[in-house]
Amino acid sequence: MQPIIGANISDFQVAGISYKKIEAETRGRFAISNDQYLSLTRKAHLFGIHEFFVLSTCNRTEIYGFAHDIQQLIELLCSETTGHANTFRDVAYTNSGEDAIRHLFEVGAGLDSQILGDYEIIGQIKSAVRFSKEQGFIGAFLERLVNGVLQSSKAIKNQTSLSGGTVSVSFAAVQYIRDKVAEINKKKILLIGTGKIGRNTCKNMVDYLETEKITLVNRTREKAKQLADELGLAHGNIEQLAALIDEADIILVATNGDEPVVLAEHFSRRQHKIIIDLSVPCNVENSIAFLDYIQLVNVDQLSKMKDETLAMRTAEVPKAILILKTHIAEFMDWCEMRKHVPVLKAVKTKLKEIHASRLFLQLFPMTTSQNFSGEDKIQRVINGMASKLRLQNHRGCQYIEAINEYLATGSD
Repeated sequence: MQPIIGANISDFQVAGISYKKIEAETRGRFAISNDQYLSLTRKAHLFGIHEFFVLSTCNRTEIYGFAHDIQQLIELLCSETTGHANTFRDVAYTNSGEDAIRHLFEVGAGLDSQILGDYEIIGQIKSAVRFSKEQGFIGAFLERLVNGVLQSSKAIKNQTSLSGGTVSVSFAAVQYIRDKVAEINKKKILLIGTGKIGRNTCKNMVDYLETEKITLVNRTREKAKQLADELGLAHGNIEQLAALIDEADIILVATNGDEPVVLAEHFSRRQHKIIIDLSVPCNVENSIAFLDYIQLVNVDQLSKMKDETLAMRTAEVPKAILILKTHIAEFMDWCEMRKHVPVLKAVKTKLKEIHASRLFLQLFPMTTSQNFSGEDKIQRVINGMASKLRLQNHRGCQYIEAINEYLATGSD
């Protein structure tokens, strides 16, 4: 599917909400599941949207795409959320053109994350764009933009310490357990949900808590079994959830459901338990927070934990910004050159016509073996024209100059 607006950079827009203004419960009303995402791609054309992707994480929900009016993107997104479009508008931030481009670069670098330097966000961007691309909604502009974001994120990770220490929600959860729980190796841990966040959390627990008393549960049992086998852990069926919750001392919830999966009815006995809800929307029933024997923590509370590495990572921000500026400038140069693609193609076509014309062949007789060199000469002329257009945009003059240059070298 080809975008109908994509050539105009001012029509590239982003609308989103994040942890900066909205708490986890409200963010959950605008979270997008995979099924909802698929539905968005099926109806996007009804809103005049032909190139877009949605980034939905525990920190934010954002829609990026091409639209004449930002309201087209907002209406599309909110057509699948439980939250209303008017509520979204009241609290959303919007950017267009170069500001929207800069915002995505900052998000990909972890500069706009709830936990500064969050390294999980780049994987979430890749997954979101991959899904949209599979449905035919990623064109040349977004493909190049996201590649630039990935490259800049990699450069920042390699050249700075922005992602050192506690730099993800999944690691913050493990840090919380390590700080709050004594004799962790004697505690039974239940992890519900083995998607991207659940998988990262599980690996961090194995690496940093040095315990194997972890049981994995997932809606699709095979996913839980696969991760459990990989890490030497136990797994259970979702049908056993109530019994597994009852046995566990620590429960981590990393599901992506529209409704809570951990319910108040699961806690019939007054046993002290820690529950860490990494899901947005929250997948632990609200009333559980009022049980005095349950310690419930969500993603917003995790992000406020004392972070001994924060000062070090904050000091790396200026270095990261300099790297971003370089990559953004490279992308903007590419955007500028794309404006000249139609005229460059037109000149190349005209030069090929001249090259094949009878008059040209009479003036510059060539053998068949020399025809390939003619292609080389045409490309050299086009490359030179592209370089000149970069410096000054006088398309008509460059058109004439390119033809003259080719004719002047025709006999070479």
